[in-house]
Amino acid sequence: MILKSVNSRKEMLNLLKEESKNYVLLYKKGSEASDCSYKSIVTALKEVKGVNVLSADVGSVRDIHSNYGITSAPSLMVFEGDKFVKTVKGCNEDGFYKSLFESSLFSAKADKNGKTQKRVTVYGTPSCSWCTTIKNHLNQNAIKYSYIDVSKDQKAAEAMVARSGQQGVPQTDIGGEMIVGFDKPRINTLLGIQ
Repeated sequence: MILKSVNSRKEMLNLLKEESKNYVLLYKKGSEASDCSYKSIVTALKEVKGVNVLSADVGSVRDIHSNYGITSAPSLMVFEGDKFVKTVKGCNEDGFYKSLFESSLFSAKADKNGKTQKRVTVYGTPSCSWCTTIKNHLNQNAIKYSYIDVSKDQKAAEAMVARSGQQGVPQTDIGGEMIVGFDKPRINTLLGIQ
């Protein structure tokens, strides 16, 4: 997946109609923070497929940021269809963007009984055997989740500790509730796994 460059707000709006969840990176080519953000998003998109991410250099495209009140670059605009939802400012690590894009792909959908799956995020590290156990358990039960490697994403690690008060992994966010460790009964209860 690559960042598709747009040259005007009109072109952007036409491309936003193609998907339900869209992102637009507003950046200033040559700026350290913008180049960092652009590079991190390109790296994240190598691992995430099916996400519509557009880009516009504010040095040459002047009718996007002014229409949405964006005053700094880089800014990643989040859209639902062509409706502007929010902005993520500054440069973040590729793991942050990967998680953001994956969460849009794994948005809760109703099953045949009309129930929606809670949003699930697993925080872990590559050397953590319990992290692998939790991911295998979720995969075996067809639970969609996003995974954040906290050894590579300092901001995500800090946010995880702030939410749970714990540094150890795995930690799993299930619909806003943090589970520390592999607490299978609690995970199963929260996700309705029999």
